[in-house]
Amino acid sequence: MAAPSLAAEAKPWKNPGETPFIRIQNITKKFGDFTAVDNVSLDIYKGELFCLLGGSGCGKSTLLRMLAGFETPTEGTIEIDGQAMSGISSHHRPTNMMFQSYALFPHMTVEKNVIYGLLREGVPKGEARDRVAEMLRLVKLEDFAKRKPHQLSGGQQQRVALARSLVKQPKLLLLDEPLGALDKKLREETQFELIRIQETLGVTFIVVTHDQEEAMTLSTRIGVMDAGQIVQVGEPPEIYEAPNSRYVADFIGSVNLFAGEVDASGADMLRVVSAEADGAILASPKEGLKARQGVWIAIRPEQINLSREKPEGADNILEGVVEEVAYLGNLSIYRVLLDTGKVVRVTRSNLVHEETPIKWDERVFLCWKASAGVVLTK
Repeated sequence: MAAPSLAAEAKPWKNPGETPFIRIQNITKKFGDFTAVDNVSLDIYKGELFCLLGGSGCGKSTLLRMLAGFETPTEGTIEIDGQAMSGISSHHRPTNMMFQSYALFPHMTVEKNVIYGLLREGVPKGEARDRVAEMLRLVKLEDFAKRKPHQLSGGQQQRVALARSLVKQPKLLLLDEPLGALDKKLREETQFELIRIQETLGVTFIVVTHDQEEAMTLSTRIGVMDAGQIVQVGEPPEIYEAPNSRYVADFIGSVNLFAGEVDASGADMLRVVSAEADGAILASPKEGLKARQGVWIAIRPEQINLSREKPEGADNILEGVVEEVAYLGNLSIYRVLLDTGKVVRVTRSNLVHEETPIKWDERVFLCWKASAGVVLTK
């Protein structure tokens, strides 16, 4: 029976009494004078599919390797299922790791690749064969058991590597850019396969990725990393809709950022004066702001309406000229140049057919609700 998704249950990270399955406390890793991971603390709960997301060199893979036991922390502690990992070698930890390269044995069949680790650990052959057969059914490769890796597609090789990692029944599976070698369409399909397999087994997954869409699709929660630190942890909608900094807002999806100063703040509205907008921008109030404090207003492109006629009664209205249009099938992306020189990105759905779509060089109006903007202070 499939394990129930954490999304459908009470979320353990919102329960103060819940014990974390993985507890990372003040972990730092230095390579000489370079600090790869800088004082990171993080709790991850049993059954999560947690994504560490960040650009190249942010420290996410180093953090994963410390969990696996391939790297030793310079400072700090790691606990997995209540057990301190200090001094415990990688092959004695309740973890397994799946790499981007897959590292399949080319001379072995799918079945032998998956069973190899079990036989090395002394699992009886009969039990090992049963576990391999069950795992190949789970990843939908039972008809490919006798093939060798070169006879498989990239997606099939990825599933062999996943089966080999899971057949040893780890408490924690660590995946380092597991879908990076796949093309876009296959990567999207495989993301849902990963979710299905993880929910079926109930194993805790930690996935390292630089792909924002992948993290948003896969994860119960995301930890965004930058310069060796975790800068925000949250569920995908929270990370996207309520970023805590310009870095997170800009890294997750596309965003328009207007720099300005607080002009006035009331119970229902915040007024920010922005030279980039050539006037005031209205936003929802935010606690702790002071007059003339520098802030940024972040607005997602899909939150902005685009029209030829000036809208009536909108909270925020700007005017500009369409500089570029990109047609992407289900939506179009517009880059609108304001009179101030600021370029604003707007996305519009193509589901509603327009007799005369807005085109290049047209003068247009942009508008959005005050509640659509997120006020950022850093």
